[in-house]
Amino acid sequence: MTEAFTGREIWFLTGSQGLYGADTLRQVAEQSRQVADQLAGAGLPVRLVWKPVLTDAGAIRRTCLEANADDACVGLIAWMHTFSPAKMWIAGLDALRKPLLHLHTQANRDLPWASIDMDFMNLNQAAHGDREFGYVQSRLGVARKTVAGHAADPAVAERTATWARAAAARADLATLKLARFGDNMRDVAVTEGDKVEAQLRLGVSVNTYGVNDLVAAVDAAADADVTTLVKEYDQSYRLAPELRPGGERHDALRYAARIELGLRGFLKDGGFGAFTTNFEDLGGLRQLPGLAVQRLMADGYGFGGEGDWKTATLLRTLKTAATGLDGGTSFMEDYTYHLEPGRELILGAHMLEVCPSIAAATPTGEIHPLGIGGREDPVRLVFDAAPGPALVVGLADLGDRFRLVANEIEVVEPAEPLPNLPVARAVWRPRPNLRTSTEAWLTAGGPHHTVLTRALGADHLDDLAEMLRVELVLIDADTTVRRFTRELRWNQAYFRLAQGL
Repeated sequence: MTEAFTGREIWFLTGSQGLYGADTLRQVAEQSRQVADQLAGAGLPVRLVWKPVLTDAGAIRRTCLEANADDACVGLIAWMHTFSPAKMWIAGLDALRKPLLHLHTQANRDLPWASIDMDFMNLNQAAHGDREFGYVQSRLGVARKTVAGHAADPAVAERTATWARAAAARADLATLKLARFGDNMRDVAVTEGDKVEAQLRLGVSVNTYGVNDLVAAVDAAADADVTTLVKEYDQSYRLAPELRPGGERHDALRYAARIELGLRGFLKDGGFGAFTTNFEDLGGLRQLPGLAVQRLMADGYGFGGEGDWKTATLLRTLKTAATGLDGGTSFMEDYTYHLEPGRELILGAHMLEVCPSIAAATPTGEIHPLGIGGREDPVRLVFDAAPGPALVVGLADLGDRFRLVANEIEVVEPAEPLPNLPVARAVWRPRPNLRTSTEAWLTAGGPHHTVLTRALGADHLDDLAEMLRVELVLIDADTTVRRFTRELRWNQAYFRLAQGL
């Protein structure tokens, strides 16, 4: 998914006014370029584009409208270099529909104590101008991130890069197309949701396609392409002997490759970035897609099992935000618990579909009975997830809003080998502990399908939720059920009031 940030831009805006004269404004422009160059050189994931200094309301409004209309622009960074009267920003900020980061900085890191005079003071009024700008943003209710500190500070660059990743993910989400092959699993509540509200609030377009539309694409895959893909499998994974050429189950591997070719082609031709399947609706498919889904997730596609389009949407969005970062991001499900006192753990897995981006070692390609779906034995990749800090995140539809529920976790190695569990899996220790974590998750109405990411942290979710105006609740080392329950009640009041009458 290296192309996820290709062509994306963030615009760097600088506020000032004509009061200081042409010479001062030339210095403002020079210093503004220097600050933008410092940020750009610090490793932002998307291109930073400097814009001429803004000194009047008309220019500000036009720039904000141009940003709205430019698909390449995923967000704006604004800095009030000198004193920029904030009333001139009202029309522009009111019209702005792109994410905004308010950078509170100044060109010089240190004060020139021996030489400082009023000319220097007039040229360096960010402490003054940014407070004016902060007020008007609050007065207008503008959703934004505020970052304070010198542009050369690595912490400033890191926080700005985190926000930029969220902004790029939000832009991808705004045009995301999701294909559901069949409906969701019958009688399941949490995988249901309001697709119209999702498109209005998040941007994703969710539509259903008959499974046999996919079957036609699978059946049309060329034998030569199947052979080429099977060779790729043999080079990329440790295939079980029965799946390799000449093995008694090699035909099953070829059919798994045929599913991947048909599914990949269907998604590419339709411009889809995410999809769902459902073992209750397989049409003419001989296998439940396993290997194909795992490999498509590894390439950046979102996926949800049993028709869970919300989790598929979330997975695609977080994969976009994580582009280029180590750690991996996958579809996941809390399956079962280890409840030994003091050593409680959660075992997460799914029937087949866990992304190999989180694998600790080269996956094995295996074939086993599934016992569900009523089809031939499916091929899948089997592995343990790599240990380390991570997040599990779920997206729930509460009727009047969407809620993101996240839990900070530590992925660990399984306590013992799992020779009879032929699926990809992750074992983790939730924070602050299993009892508090699960009680808080259940109280929040968090789903059983989640996204597990070792690439992203809570700050990425904070920024994304703020951009989308979506509720986020985080279960971390400091969580208590009592405080968490109160937070949910406060959030409920806030979001209902924020919607207006």
